[in-house]
Amino acid sequence: MSLHTSHRALVGFAFFTYLGLTVLIAIVPAASIQQTPAIRGARSAVAEQGRAIYLREGCGFCHTQFVRDLPLDRPYGRPTVAQDYANENPPLPGTQRTGPDLSNVAARQPSDTWHLLHLYNPRAVVPQSVMPGYPWYFEEKAEAAPGDVVVPVPPRLVSAKGRVIVARPEATALVTYLLSLRQPELPR
Repeated sequence: MSLHTSHRALVGFAFFTYLGLTVLIAIVPAASIQQTPAIRGARSAVAEQGRAIYLREGCGFCHTQFVRDLPLDRPYGRPTVAQDYANENPPLPGTQRTGPDLSNVAARQPSDTWHLLHLYNPRAVVPQSVMPGYPWYFEEKAEAAPGDVVVPVPPRLVSAKGRVIVARPEATALVTYLLSLRQPELPR
């Protein structure tokens, strides 16, 4: 029986070739990645709340968390590897890079004050920013109460002299999540 004259032999050959390639290309690499230990530890409950806000606000539509192995991406950190997403559900690689990549933002910008001010009004710290502000995560008060996180907003951005801007818990949770985004060293 010849492969080019027997319909059954041709379909059988195509099926088993497809099955073999599927195992070789998809299943074996996926199984080996499943056994690779995560290189990032678990996040705090507050950081997880911040991650939920990050998802809800759609931050991944403008910010990636996936550093490519390209010279253009070197300022953002080392190239992303599969282990970076081991504890992520769902993983947040992002869709485009309208804003900077955030996968290693805690190493590049470790100041919680900077992040809070940036969330309140991005152009206060990055004049050319196209990011919208998130002022609903902040409250303007006559004076701060004990335990309030005061954001040092420039006076020109406060509605009245002597008023202070205080971060709500959602803003501090989102900043806690951003400060948890740090690429650990790869095991050798």
